[in-house]
Amino acid sequence: MIKKFVFIPNSNALTNNSIKKWIEQLSDIFLDWTFHSPKDKEDALLEISDADAAYGTMDKDLLSAAKKIKWLQAPAAAPDEGFYFDELINHPIIVTNFKEIYNDHISVQILSYILSFAKNSHIYRDQQNEKNWKQLPESEHEIFLPESTVLIIGVGGIGLETARICKAIGMKTIGIDSKEILSSQWLDEIFPAKKLMDHVNRGDFIVSTIPHNPITEGMFNYSFFNRMKNSSFFINIGRGKTTSLIDLNKAIIEKKIAGAALDVFEKEPLDKKNKLWTYPNVIITPHIAAHGGKYLDERRFDILRENIKKFQDDKKLKNVVNKNQWH
Repeated sequence: MIKKFVFIPNSNALTNNSIKKWIEQLSDIFLDWTFHSPKDKEDALLEISDADAAYGTMDKDLLSAAKKIKWLQAPAAAPDEGFYFDELINHPIIVTNFKEIYNDHISVQILSYILSFAKNSHIYRDQQNEKNWKQLPESEHEIFLPESTVLIIGVGGIGLETARICKAIGMKTIGIDSKEILSSQWLDEIFPAKKLMDHVNRGDFIVSTIPHNPITEGMFNYSFFNRMKNSSFFINIGRGKTTSLIDLNKAIIEKKIAGAALDVFEKEPLDKKNKLWTYPNVIITPHIAAHGGKYLDERRFDILRENIKKFQDDKKLKNVVNKNQWH
């Protein structure tokens, strides 16, 4: 029996140009499927009415129109807020995502922040822009990474790859995760999420890779920063809404922590009036941790192809999402 797959239009700017190529490739591989790319929502409402599966961002209208739908491939590893609405969560549809395609790219971004803080590269870059030849005092060069500890909150693919890289330069690695992880060769110690506050003061670098959901929203607040060592650095490449920028700003001013590196923010772009722009011990990048990542499109296609095969063979899909937790 022929199955139908629909690519919902305008779901992800990063993959819009790839869909035509994907359809050609998938059509050659899966002869018992038809693949459709409607040009707009009106066309999509018609196409999705008898679709078995879809790729992209669903809304209430599309979900209501999709009478046969059983599987939705999300267009990202952690889609934007609003992707998981109540009707989608309560619907029997299975949702999968693109997690772990960014492991190597984003972990290198995290390492770049750690190295900058260890060697003050960001400070010297600021001085270079001012043509200022000035050596910082020895007291500002005391971080020795082989004797430092990185505490990684969220040890999925990105977190584990970060741990591997950090161990390669001699750092101690501690992992915190909401899922049970029995062991890993890259983690010296592993603790459940409920133990986070018991161990946060052990990290010289606190790295968050976690997604935004109702549980994690605003969890990095003043109370959290107050538990960190005042010599430690906070790094967030997960999702912006996990971190209160007001509280982080206060922690920086009061020297509760040594600094921060942020690639994601509560609201993007970051307001030009935000004082975080002005602090020499804060590194700000405009949500680019995964940019320039080679092979990302190929990895997306591989997951999509693998899941189509699993779906038609009635096997468990890869990267199934807990819709209530949005990941």
